[in-house]
Amino acid sequence: MRRRGFTLIELMIVVVIIVALASMVVPRLSGRTEQAKKAVAKADIVSNISMGLKLYELDNGNFPTTEQGLNALVTIPTSAPVPNNWNGPYIENIPTDPWGNPYKYRSPGNYNKATYDLYSIGKDAQEETDDDIKNWK
Repeated sequence: MRRRGFTLIELMIVVVIIVALASMVVPRLSGRTEQAKKAVAKADIVSNISMGLKLYELDNGNFPTTEQGLNALVTIPTSAPVPNNWNGPYIENIPTDPWGNPYKYRSPGNYNKATYDLYSIGKDAQEETDDDIKNWK
């Protein structure tokens, strides 16, 4: 009676194939973490937080001031100009960027003078550097 199963050589061949495939895939995935973080920050800036800001502006006729900040999207501001038609919260919570820093908000903006500037200071946590992700060019 012959036993059925895999021989040691067959198992070693499978392990070698798996290692070869992994050695081809892993280098392609390295560096993608930073790229994914940038994509998340861009989505927050261009879509998620911006949608809340647009809804706020639609209800109240203006964007929150710099002093009121993004918190105006979650709780009704008490500083002037106090919104009369606040119908929030406009977003569930104020997210931090993928590097754990708060998003920066300025209204009226230095770059978008009629609306607002919204940006992440990026991985280096320094303003006005190449890794900043912003809603202006």
